[in-house]
Amino acid sequence: MASSPLLVGPMLRYTAETCATVWVETAGDAAVSVSIGEREWSTRTFAVHGHHYALVALDDLAPGAVMPYEVRLDGERVWPDRDSPMPAPVIATRAPEQPLRMAWGSCRTSVDHDATGNRTHGVDAMRTFALALGEDASLRPDLILLLGDQVYADMTTEAMQEFIRDRRDIREPPGKELKDFEEYAHLYRLAWSDDANRWLLSTVPSAMIFDDHDVRDDWNASLDWKKQMEATSWWHERIVAGLASYWVYQHLGNLSPAQRADDEIWQRISAHDGPSELDITGALDALADRVDREPRTYRFSYCRDFGDIRLAVVDSRAARDLTPTARALVDSTEWEWLDEQLQGGFRHLLVATSLPFLLPIGLHHVESWDEAISQGAWGRVAARIGERLRQMVDLEHWAAWQNSFQSLAGILTEIADGGRGAAPDSVLVLSGDVHFSYVAEVERSGGGRIVQAVCSPVRNPLPILMRWFSVVMSYGLARPVGAVVARSAKVPDPPFEWTTTKGPWFDNNLSVLQETPDGLELTWHKGVVENGDERHPRMEEVSRVMVGPRRSVDGAVGGRAQG
Repeated sequence: MASSPLLVGPMLRYTAETCATVWVETAGDAAVSVSIGEREWSTRTFAVHGHHYALVALDDLAPGAVMPYEVRLDGERVWPDRDSPMPAPVIATRAPEQPLRMAWGSCRTSVDHDATGNRTHGVDAMRTFALALGEDASLRPDLILLLGDQVYADMTTEAMQEFIRDRRDIREPPGKELKDFEEYAHLYRLAWSDDANRWLLSTVPSAMIFDDHDVRDDWNASLDWKKQMEATSWWHERIVAGLASYWVYQHLGNLSPAQRADDEIWQRISAHDGPSELDITGALDALADRVDREPRTYRFSYCRDFGDIRLAVVDSRAARDLTPTARALVDSTEWEWLDEQLQGGFRHLLVATSLPFLLPIGLHHVESWDEAISQGAWGRVAARIGERLRQMVDLEHWAAWQNSFQSLAGILTEIADGGRGAAPDSVLVLSGDVHFSYVAEVERSGGGRIVQAVCSPVRNPLPILMRWFSVVMSYGLARPVGAVVARSAKVPDPPFEWTTTKGPWFDNNLSVLQETPDGLELTWHKGVVENGDERHPRMEEVSRVMVGPRRSVDGAVGGRAQG
């Protein structure tokens, strides 16, 4: 990578009607400023493990404005790049009553955008979208929501392994996987330094939540898994580095000004007024260590309102309760917070969770059965087999946490029935993780619609054999057979029925959600290479779904209007 005082970013993060935040990683201690015309906002970097970061908060902006901006380090302009073929980056604030337009997806690896990279990992759907936006500004979303596996700490690329070999013996644990903060910092740099994607993230606000590969496959799948990891010589350093780096690179930018003001680490940063940067390494590592041991003491979930649309983004990884007697995908403290956010009175309620809530029904039954036998429903021998199966084929979605699944199903039904305020036109769950995309809907005769939409992967397709396995496990005979085996382990029936209405499809995809007068329109897009031009793929629509209000036979709108 070319030497530059600006290592990663700028990334446009939390942005609302009158405020915005710009995040950067720099090569050294620096004064960082962002300017729009004659106005300028400045701050100083803070340090973590020898790396330097800043989050510049812009305020008193005009609502509904599109404003080109520049970034300077110690007075020297470092962004935009004068040689870039992309348009000038902008900060676009939302206008009151502006319809929401949001891009979203999950699971993206970072390899070259050449013939080899596209052959092994497919065309990068995010880069494809970035190039299309560079040519047509009308495609600009208000937000890009990344639902996990922004980086792969356990399945590293050749470029990442080369960096590891230069630091340590890659034959020693943890081998090709990440070891510490320094390696995480390099991994994020690889992930976000591609020219088109870097421009995209500098001009479109982003929000994020982690999934397992941001730390390690099956992260917190069970108490047995956690004990296995803690018995290794390297896990503690890894989990502390994973959570600390997540706070810096992903979580901090998710926070609104009020949420930052309440954050214990940000309070240290904002209170510092010395002539040089503040080093928060010790405080951040201590927080990461505490979060791993006591997840109830910190929250990574967050909630945002866009007019009459609410978006609740759920941490379904770090906030788990692994205690066998209280096993839950979301622990009691986190659940209390989530319960408060999930309310009616909005036109649409969006629940974003990296793990699908509604799997294809056959796979749902298999996962709920595996949880039951892993917990001892068929005895100790079967429990050991069930645990190995859970970790081997990733049977750990909401279906594999039946207490949590049943509770969330009850809340979403209550909301859609108008029991928590006016019923929304739709309750839409957005997810990723499974490396295939689909849409499923709960079978209901009235009230608001309950829909699951999945967009996965952005760039990390399943091998052909695994695609067939996913289809066999999810559809056809898997449904009746799965139901029988689930009942044999005394798993309660789901509180409602649902069907897959679109999919599955296995392309690298990025989805776009658009609020319209008729409801939420969702489109999935992939990249297509033409005439051998690997680095400039064309965007092609894969599927389109309209999630509108339910209508009665006479055409009257049901759901929210009647709530």
